[in-house]
Amino acid sequence: MPFGEIVCGSPGSGKSTYCYGKHQLFNAIQRPISIVNLDPANDSIPYPCAIDISDLITLKDVMDEYSLGPNGGMLYCMEYLEANYDWLEEKLKDLGKDAYVLFDLPGQVELSTNHDSLKNIIAKFSKSGFRLAAVHLCDAHYITDATKYVSVLLLSLRAMLHLELPHINVLSKVDLLKQYGDLDFNLDFYTEVQDLSYLENSLSSSLPSKFTALNMAMISLVEDFSLVGFETLAVEDKNSMLNLTRAIDRATGYVFVPPPNSKMPPEIVNPTDAAPDLRPNAYSLFSTAAGPARGPLADVRDVQERWIDERETYDAFEKKQWRQEGETVRDELARAGKPQ
Repeated sequence: MPFGEIVCGSPGSGKSTYCYGKHQLFNAIQRPISIVNLDPANDSIPYPCAIDISDLITLKDVMDEYSLGPNGGMLYCMEYLEANYDWLEEKLKDLGKDAYVLFDLPGQVELSTNHDSLKNIIAKFSKSGFRLAAVHLCDAHYITDATKYVSVLLLSLRAMLHLELPHINVLSKVDLLKQYGDLDFNLDFYTEVQDLSYLENSLSSSLPSKFTALNMAMISLVEDFSLVGFETLAVEDKNSMLNLTRAIDRATGYVFVPPPNSKMPPEIVNPTDAAPDLRPNAYSLFSTAAGPARGPLADVRDVQERWIDERETYDAFEKKQWRQEGETVRDELARAGKPQ
């Protein structure tokens, strides 16, 4: 059974960077992955692309031929893909029945919140046997401003209701949060979407008083649905990527068991004499819907300490560790008589 992720989010939220980072991670742990670019305007793809929508249609051609703007052209491209779904279906079959596929979407938010073409395409994926989760990336700097945070909550809620998939909302670029100033609350307030009435003062100070009732109505709407929550992501941090991967695997029910006799990076596979429920691994590779989150940065309080409260200390420690690892490798090469 093929599994996959619908990677969506506003422009600049880090979708393509996330796909590239996941490709690197999965190759390192020898877990299969294929990436499908569904953005007809993306002409500088950083990752190896298994299927590219530009082979079928490009935004530039649509804009030139039909005199459309970028938003109208993008909607036309998605409608064209829906009408020619058999082209995509045949290429997906070539990836195999055990494929794990990332679908990298355009940044136009209306595709995942209002327009029906993407929703219809996802329904066809499901009929083809795909088990999918929506991974909605939101730039973490939005939580530094109460009005932007409420906007992100509404956008995430709308995407969840529209796509009708197991849904993982993600605060991306959390490692850059500190450069935007101090947060009004701890990070868990934003990731767990706690009592939003505490935002009333911040909203009132940034908007005219006539909007107070509207602000509280929007807050009540989010709380009434009680659906929105966030994971965090620092794409260059291995532990952050692994924790997010585990959350996504729990949502889809995906369980990965490495192939026999496969070579794995050190310290990620449990000892062979471990209890049966802990073999072959329970952390980096063996993600299961039943397993609790474990390891570094699995708790949002650890994320806050790493990237906000004590970032400089952690950065200095990591640089020291990298230096020691480099020196160890250099010494081993010198002892083996190999060029460095």
